[in-house]
Amino acid sequence: MLQPGLMMDQPLLLSSVIEHAAAQYGDVEVVSRETHGPLFRYTYADCAKRARKLAHALGQLGLSGGSAVGSIAWNNHRHLEAYYAVSGSGMVMHTCNPRLHPQQLIYVINHAEDQVMLFDATFAPLIKGIASHCPKVKAWVCLADKANTPAIEGVANVLSYEELIAPHSEHFEWPQFDERSGAALCYTSGTTGNPKGALYSHRAIVLNALVGSTPGVLALSARETILPVVPMFHINAWCIPYGAPMVGARLVLPGPKLDGASLYELMESERVTVSAGVPTIWLALLQHVEANKLRFTTMRRTAVGGSAMPLSLIAKFADEYGVEVRHGWGMTETTAVATMSALMSKHDPLSAADKHAVVAKQGKAVFGVQIKVVDETGATLPRDGSSQGELMVRGQWIVSGYFKGESSPLQDGWFPTGDVATIDADGVMQIRDRAKDVIKTGGEWISSIDLENAAMGHPGVAMAAVIGVKHPKWDERPLLFIVRKPGQALEKDEILAFLAERVAKWWVPDDVVFVDSLPVGGTGKVQKADLRKQYGGVFS
Repeated sequence: MLQPGLMMDQPLLLSSVIEHAAAQYGDVEVVSRETHGPLFRYTYADCAKRARKLAHALGQLGLSGGSAVGSIAWNNHRHLEAYYAVSGSGMVMHTCNPRLHPQQLIYVINHAEDQVMLFDATFAPLIKGIASHCPKVKAWVCLADKANTPAIEGVANVLSYEELIAPHSEHFEWPQFDERSGAALCYTSGTTGNPKGALYSHRAIVLNALVGSTPGVLALSARETILPVVPMFHINAWCIPYGAPMVGARLVLPGPKLDGASLYELMESERVTVSAGVPTIWLALLQHVEANKLRFTTMRRTAVGGSAMPLSLIAKFADEYGVEVRHGWGMTETTAVATMSALMSKHDPLSAADKHAVVAKQGKAVFGVQIKVVDETGATLPRDGSSQGELMVRGQWIVSGYFKGESSPLQDGWFPTGDVATIDADGVMQIRDRAKDVIKTGGEWISSIDLENAAMGHPGVAMAAVIGVKHPKWDERPLLFIVRKPGQALEKDEILAFLAERVAKWWVPDDVVFVDSLPVGGTGKVQKADLRKQYGGVFS
């Protein structure tokens, strides 16, 4: 018989994270860009007090353990407070991606059964359009004071966040419960059909945030100032809002101002040392820096994910600006980071170019995660750097199923990612292609099938196909192929205007190619590989 360990059994709960930060790093600063412009400053101790006040307020609104609270919001201090107040109370924090089409937003809000929605004033027009279709939402809470809370015509019970929490006590007894309870809910975007919900447990988030702070990943400590550009609605901002308070790192939240000039000014004025975001953000930042002949005075390191970082951009950051790039991979279903590239001591003799090539890969699995690639039969392929197959993943913070899902996505205990990859003898993984024809643009997914189906709704369209074409800024952008019905004079502007009313603005293709026919295989499927060979170059 195995001998049990004689250790206390304390659940890994998110409330313990913010209380630890308040107790051990209570005077460490959180800097937040308000939605209406100015910077707001307070400490982790202040954040904890206000999170407790919000926990009281949510209870007074009639919510209890298991209730869902949604958010459509930027990276700011009130959103951070909600991260802890909601999950810490035993409720589920559902962060909604405002880039979804309104119909998809309505779907995820209703599917999650959100009872309160937190939103930034930026999104007031969006709230006006969806509120009447979300009958279970009891209150719409603007993350602002009364003066900056807009009146939204036709929407009942719009509240000011500051007025909501003002009368409540700063003292709150966080409930204790099973660490495997649901803490946060994120939905996939751009997949075929309706988005799917990944319900993260307290345990999963705490473990991921711990590992994400280690030297081989983000390397966070109380000596660092981190600015997460990755949105808090995008898989928990890669768990940085949890990891930073754990280790006492100073936290800078950029709000809605994500252009190159604004990010540079904030990085410099707040002496940011670490950041994280998708490649398009760094491309815009670098363009601003180069155009104005600027330098980074404190930035030392950035983590990149969401899509592949161009090798030239990695080299420019490292060689010309002294900023180390760490290339990671993860997805909604992996809570946050699953793999991360980082140079090892054995890479020291390599040339700069060879070092950048190492960083350009998606890296090694972090502790707590296992990866493999398999062939069409499910057989594991060798780790030789050339055998290419579907990437499979399992671990402490990988989903076992989807929220309200009818069947498990797992295959023999592994999650199939839908990415095609290789793994070399050192365990370094590299994404090679998409297993499906999903288009990645600016760190977000676009479903080619959904876009094709929307185009087919036009009366002048006989057939439609969409492929992803490389783009110098957005990684990929959709290119639409149309076969007109006989006698139809359909033109580019008309079909794009038609799509603009049916899909998110950023889904609308960059161009349209009208053809007499599409290449079709023996099973009746459009051969997109043929289209890519002819048209898959680079958008200008």
